[in-house]
Amino acid sequence: MDGFNELVRQQSDYKKKREDKYRSDSKDRLAKILKKKVETTMIGALSSIEEHFSFLWEANGNEMTPEQHMMMEVYQKVRSEILDKGNTQARNIDTELSQYDITWLKNSITIPVKQS
Repeated sequence: MDGFNELVRQQSDYKKKREDKYRSDSKDRLAKILKKKVETTMIGALSSIEEHFSFLWEANGNEMTPEQHMMMEVYQKVRSEILDKGNTQARNIDTELSQYDITWLKNSITIPVKQS
């Protein structure tokens, strides 16, 4: 009887370890996805600034004017601040998620089978 109880305990321990690993993997997956979304937002913001304001610092085949050089420096400072703030928030994701139990609810579809 002790062998049976030991087998049941081992199976229970295995299930617990598997569930813990699944939770850990789920949290890691969510953290990776959230970080990617923060990075995409940062890059998108920078892209929009460049698209709409780059005319302020682009030289048209000539050297930059003092005003264009000043605008380029301002853009570089803004770009650096956006990236620094976004990267800080991306790092904060792990800290925030550590306060939660997370389980990924995989999509599943039940397909009905018709008898012919």
